Amino acid sequence: MTTFPSDLKEIRKYDAIIWKDDLSIGVRVHVLAVNLEDARQKLEFEYGKGTVFNLRCEEDANKLR
Repeated sequence: MTTFPSDLKEIRKYDAIIWKDDLSIGVRVHVLAVNLEDARQKLEFEYGKGTVFNLRCEEDANKLR
């Protein structure tokens, strides 16, 4: 199968704070993903479904609305 540039997705860095069981201290992590949903799935895979986290992409946060 041939891959064309339009088929490639840009990988972005997403920043997350994972809240552990006691919720007192958040752990900062970075995830490389193609979109927010992909980043969320990777965090849930790594830390377990139902884990509380704050997820954002600096690039998206700086866009004009």
